[in-house]
Amino acid sequence: MTETAKSHGEGPHVRPGGSGKGTRVVVLTTAMLTFISFWHAAAVVLNDLASTAYYIGGIAEHAIGKAAPWFILMVMLFSACVRAVYVESCSMFVRGGVYRIVREAMGHFMAKVAVSALVFDFVLTGPISAVSAGHYLRGLIEFAGQQLGFSVSVAPHIFASAFAIAVTLYFWWLNIKGIEESSDKALKIMIVTAVMVAILILWSLVTMWLRPVQLPPLKPVLEDHALGWLKDVPWVRTMGLAVFVVAFGHSLLAMSGEETLAQVYREIEAPKHKNLIRAAIVIFVFSVSFTGFTSFASVMLVPDEIRKTAGDNLLNELVKHLAGPTPLKLLMTAFVVGVGAMILSGAVNTSLIGSNGVLNRVAEDGILDDWFRQPHSRYGTTYRILNLITALQIAVILASRGDVTLLGEAYAFGVVWSFTFMAVSMLILRFKYKGERTWRVPLNPRIGGVEIPLGLGAVTLVLVAVAFTNLLTKQLATISGVSFTTAFFALFTLSEWLTVRRRRKAGIEHEHKEKFALERKSEISADIIDLEEGKARVLVPARDPNNLQHLKVALEEAVARDTEVIVISVKVEKGEQSFEHVFTRDEELLFTRVVELAEKYGVAVKPLVIPSNNSWFAIARVAYELQVQEILMGKSERVPPDVQLEQMAMMWAMVAENKPIKFRIVMGPQSELTAEL
Repeated sequence: MTETAKSHGEGPHVRPGGSGKGTRVVVLTTAMLTFISFWHAAAVVLNDLASTAYYIGGIAEHAIGKAAPWFILMVMLFSACVRAVYVESCSMFVRGGVYRIVREAMGHFMAKVAVSALVFDFVLTGPISAVSAGHYLRGLIEFAGQQLGFSVSVAPHIFASAFAIAVTLYFWWLNIKGIEESSDKALKIMIVTAVMVAILILWSLVTMWLRPVQLPPLKPVLEDHALGWLKDVPWVRTMGLAVFVVAFGHSLLAMSGEETLAQVYREIEAPKHKNLIRAAIVIFVFSVSFTGFTSFASVMLVPDEIRKTAGDNLLNELVKHLAGPTPLKLLMTAFVVGVGAMILSGAVNTSLIGSNGVLNRVAEDGILDDWFRQPHSRYGTTYRILNLITALQIAVILASRGDVTLLGEAYAFGVVWSFTFMAVSMLILRFKYKGERTWRVPLNPRIGGVEIPLGLGAVTLVLVAVAFTNLLTKQLATISGVSFTTAFFALFTLSEWLTVRRRRKAGIEHEHKEKFALERKSEISADIIDLEEGKARVLVPARDPNNLQHLKVALEEAVARDTEVIVISVKVEKGEQSFEHVFTRDEELLFTRVVELAEKYGVAVKPLVIPSNNSWFAIARVAYELQVQEILMGKSERVPPDVQLEQMAMMWAMVAENKPIKFRIVMGPQSELTAEL
């Protein structure tokens, strides 16, 4: 029930700014309050997932022969099932991903193991993609040189490594500036890629129509190097199911990048879950069309003897063998390589976004020291984590010497085990987790009142089988992956021990708090907090982190009403207003809760702290100076609603004279007091 009242306070009329001073304010900056569209979110993921089209064909065929396209297609179809697992996990936790899910399902120890393997995944994502881009770029230069009569003297691996390092540093700087900046770049890359893919598919289909072609064989051929430690086990080559699992495992790299969907979910704008589903659909359609089709086209159109030696430049060779004049194919090669350089380089961006999100979760849980989460003084990003991952990626590029196959073998470990940890944990949480869950992986029949997760169970079974098979067949991946995971696990354990020890010594309990950059201003205006012209504005005063029902109402209404939400906390100080001690532990905890709610709803808020000796006057003054249309407050535990209304009416009359404003007090879930002042 909603109560409505009108009130006009009486008192001395004071024109704002009469003293010649503006309202002093502290503006809080954090990258955690930047939200992106589902197109941007899909682009971030696709910069990794779709980039595999440039190198997975060569890697898979090297392991299982000409049947590789069939298994790549199966992997791309199966990726929709794995993506469904991630969508369900996001419906449970806004800040989800492998670490959070494994911790909830299997405990602290296994969560550290899982996140160590996942970090290995992200550390390898950037190098393999950037190095592959370097090889494609050099292939283009070499092709152009052949046509124009000059030769390339730089060795392929040196060129690819130098290019990869340059790209890694470029996207490191973009991520220092924030995810909105980097996701804009990702979306532009995917738009250009979509044009290239459409042309390549149509041109390939025309070529297939003009020339007699055959589909690749269905049966994989497993060489000794593809079987690893199983090469001397005779039944592996003859047992159909074993052959399928081994071949499927060698192609699983085609769907790397799924974990980034969980990491970027917190950044997706409202309506949050609906936009996540939209992003997942875009990712599926694009990746199947690009990675799936080009794998078949390469095997069907490029002669075997050329294709087997061109794994690093497979799409270049595909374009060379299309029907048409050489100058036109040279232009198309330049287009494919240009796009490849962008999309493969964009995977570096994805790896930085994903690893930054994962390590932030770890730091929030007290495993990494808070030093890593210190925000950049200008951009508010966790730049120290980005610095760490970038340094590791450059080290990997140098150690691999630009060998794509070597990087691909090692990369497979992190990919399959991050998926497996997630699926097993989600299966456990189907029976263990009792909280809110808005979506489930399909196929959940009930037997005797008990829900049986058939769909989720089937996905988990496939991933577990492939993960353990890969342990035995991918020797390099197993050795490097286990070594890296062990090293990172040791780092996490040591860091956690030191952090806990220091906090105990100081008598501090661990409590997750966001990190904010503070910008002190001598006066407040719409410009300093980037308010959009023409948009309605709602001012939400907040003090108690456990009493934010009114903020929930503001966030729920923000999308439908297209309003900007400004959250202020008034720091009451007697005497002269000061910036000293204006942002204490209480404000830090309060605005941590504000950020968590904003992420849950996918609505950006503008957080401010106002030092004042009168909280009511400060609220009225800020509302006037920012030209808000509504003040939305929560019910106070100490001040009755009628007194709140009276105080606000009196101060508004002093500050704004006859300017109208709407004032609401949220009394409960279905009750509020409304007044026109």
